[in-house]
Amino acid sequence: MNERLRTVMLRHGVALEDLAAACGVEPKTVERWINTGRVPHRRHRWAAAKLLTADETYLWPDVLQQNTTRKGEANRSELLEIYPDRASVPRELWLRLLGDAQEHIDVLVFSGTFYAQTQPRVARMLTEAAQRGVTIRLCFGDPNSQAVQIRDREEGLGGTLAPKIRSSLTYYRTLADLDGCEVRLHATTLYASLFRYDDEILVNPHAYGEPASANATFHFRRLDGATVAHHYMASFDRVWAEAVPWSGTEI
Repeated sequence: MNERLRTVMLRHGVALEDLAAACGVEPKTVERWINTGRVPHRRHRWAAAKLLTADETYLWPDVLQQNTTRKGEANRSELLEIYPDRASVPRELWLRLLGDAQEHIDVLVFSGTFYAQTQPRVARMLTEAAQRGVTIRLCFGDPNSQAVQIRDREEGLGGTLAPKIRSSLTYYRTLADLDGCEVRLHATTLYASLFRYDDEILVNPHAYGEPASANATFHFRRLDGATVAHHYMASFDRVWAEAVPWSGTEI
C-alpha cells in the first residue's frame, strides 16, 4: 500500500474521485495506486502532485531510483569512444565532424597546432561551414598571458608555447572578419581542450606535465536526460565569456 499517497489525500481532503478527475483516469485506477503501490505514468504523477501540493518523489519514492538509474544509463550512452591519446583520434573523424556540422563549431585550445595540421584546408572548411549557417567560435590561448607561461613551464617547453600559438593563429586570420565566425584569446587555466560540433564533443583533458597530444580523448554525443556532454559545453561557454576578441592582426 502507498501510505504516503493515502495520507496526503486524507490530509488535503481529496477523495478518490477528485484525484481521478484531476489526473484524467478512473477512480479504480487511483485505488490501485494506493492499494498496490503501482507507480502512475509521468503525466498522472505530475497532475496528482500538483493537486496534492506534494513532490512526486515523496508520493512515489521509486521514481527517484528510476530517475537516477535512467540518468546513469543516459550518461553512459553519451560516451561514444575513448582514445588513449589525442593522436589516436582518426583523421576521418575530425573531417567528418567538421564537414557535417550544421549549427555549432566550438574549439578551445592553447595553440591547437595539430588542428590545422590534421585538416590542412581548415580555414576553407570553416568558411564553408559558416556559409551554410554554422556559428563558429574559436578560442586560443593569449600568448602574452600568465596562463600560457605557466603551461609552458609545466610541460618543459622552453618558452615555445607562445610562439606556437602565434604561428597557429596565422591559419585563422581570414576568419576574424567572417560573418558567423569569431576568434577570441583566453587567459584561463586550460583543464581540457574541447572540440564541439553540434551535439558531439571531443574532450581532451590535460594531465600535469604531459602535452595535450599524449592525453586521452573522449568522444561524447549529447542525449536528453544526460549531463556529461553538456557539462563540457557549458565549460566552453564560461571560458568564451571571459575571452578577448581577436581582430586577426595583433598577436
